[in-house]
Amino acid sequence: MHGRVLVCAGSDCSGGAGAQADIKTITALGGYAMTAITALTAQNTLGVFDIHEVPPAFIARQMSLCLEDIGADVIKTGMLATAAVIETIGAVLDARAPALPLVVDPVMVAKGGAALLTPQALKALGASLLSRATLITPNLPEAETLLGGNVSLDTLKATETAARRLLELTPEGPRAVLLKGGHRRGETVMDILATRSGTVTVFSHPRIESPHTHGTGCTLAAAIACGLAQGMTLETAIVRARVYVHTAIATAPAFGHGHGPLNHAHTVREDVSRMARPE
Repeated sequence: MHGRVLVCAGSDCSGGAGAQADIKTITALGGYAMTAITALTAQNTLGVFDIHEVPPAFIARQMSLCLEDIGADVIKTGMLATAAVIETIGAVLDARAPALPLVVDPVMVAKGGAALLTPQALKALGASLLSRATLITPNLPEAETLLGGNVSLDTLKATETAARRLLELTPEGPRAVLLKGGHRRGETVMDILATRSGTVTVFSHPRIESPHTHGTGCTLAAAIACGLAQGMTLETAIVRARVYVHTAIATAPAFGHGHGPLNHAHTVREDVSRMARPE
């Protein structure tokens, strides 16, 4: 099936989130993943303990070499941390991939509470990436930050209004917003897709009560990016991605002592088991 996705994101040494989660997700869904690592993190299921920034010029080099040789069908961004990193990615896209679909997961805070985006980077995010994004995938706290704070997202109607407002962050884009509702309490998780064409779609599924949700946002955005790279419509890519993530949470391996990782490999386990059976 394939579909080439270039991921620009931070590394999670524990394998649950960031570029590692993206690689697993894209591979499990039949795509081909490449990475431009934007930062190294020392973390596990209990939190982020240290961050080592990658020089912007080296990030640009990683992106350029992948695009020159293998090429890409979609670009997906995750942890970007600083204004310099965001501006660098925007410049490379201007020069080498101006027309490629772009999925932006505006990662701001880790599951354990560590800040992953500086306040100075917010302005650069809008100017360099949100304006060109095919889709952005904020959760409720990220949406509040993007909208400048002082916004209530306690009801479905308020969330729909916020999703429409996020479409207006810049005159050019984003072209669509998937506002994730996982942070709102309740037995049902509702995500809202708003597009510039005026459509609003609500996706819902039963909540799984589990501490093993490390990397959920990264995984969902990567799964959507993979679907787009494989030629799916945005709505179809979102439906498949949500099913994939829901199953990955339901079958999580319960690793670690905190927010454990998902089961990214649930799509391939049956095939591997079949290969191991004697004839």
